[in-house]
Amino acid sequence: MGTTMMVVLGVVAALLLYGVAIYNKLVSYENRYKNAFAQIEVQLKRRYDLIPNLIEVAKKYMSHERETLEAVVNARNAAQQGLANAAANPGDPAAVKELNQAEGALAGALGKFNVVVEAYPELKANENMLQLSEELTSTENRVAFSRQSFNDAATLYNEYRQSFPQVVLAPMFGHTSDAQLMEFEDSAAIQAAPKVAF
Repeated sequence: MGTTMMVVLGVVAALLLYGVAIYNKLVSYENRYKNAFAQIEVQLKRRYDLIPNLIEVAKKYMSHERETLEAVVNARNAAQQGLANAAANPGDPAAVKELNQAEGALAGALGKFNVVVEAYPELKANENMLQLSEELTSTENRVAFSRQSFNDAATLYNEYRQSFPQVVLAPMFGHTSDAQLMEFEDSAAIQAAPKVAF
């Protein structure tokens, strides 16, 4: 075997090993963002489980607020369905977008619910309601942390997949699209500085 042949085989072997390394890193980063999504799923399921208990306690006091209670229940059910769809494939941008929209609707319904609760001092003082509200707040904090972790992992995957030469090789390895970030619908409003008036 000649020197030229040895060099060619060495280059081919190096390119093959480099391709394997790219493939392995894509798989690793994909698994990271899918695991991060699973953490969001755990926290969202916890929140979805708390909401019916919150509604049950509120029903006893809020007999005239049926529409508000139904809106929360319907938004929760839609969010649960969105979570199930996204959990089936966390890499599907459409499913993650659907979940983001359903979560936005749920947050809106819960916000209206909290405004209505303010009109019922006995309900606000109810020990069960206080405990459930505290658990829900704690869960919201965990959801936010999990969402941040997911977005970090998805961004890492996206940056690696979009870099050269990965952007050329990734589609051949089955990594055809970027991971969808979990963003709030009102992202611009959240990032804006709060307005203070005296």
